[in-house]
Amino acid sequence: MQSRHTDFVTEVEFTLPKGYLDQTGILHKHGVMRLATAADEILPLRDPRVQQNEAYLAVIVLARVIISLGDLPAVDTRVVEGLFASDLNFLQRLYERINSADEVDAPIAVTPLANGGGKGFHTVGEA
Repeated sequence: MQSRHTDFVTEVEFTLPKGYLDQTGILHKHGVMRLATAADEILPLRDPRVQQNEAYLAVIVLARVIISLGDLPAVDTRVVEGLFASDLNFLQRLYERINSADEVDAPIAVTPLANGGGKGFHTVGEA
């Protein structure tokens, strides 16, 4: 038997810290990001831009999942490339937060730094 989940959220509104400045000088700050599908993460791996530079994966994935930004007619890789670095960072963190497992409220695991000093900690997964 199938059940309907009317409270299941698939889109999240956001406000960029700085905003995207388009070619006409209009600042776009408010947008909507949808949950990613498996295809959103798999298909960009075939893109030659990602094969030449793995960092470009984030640009393509964000262009796929950001469904609106201000009054822009569409969000594509050129828009994502034109974001200020702080806004790109904000969107990457938002993407990770909304697409992670349901256990996002669990405490963040930390491990001692490998430098032998024993005083510092870093989040698991950070270099």
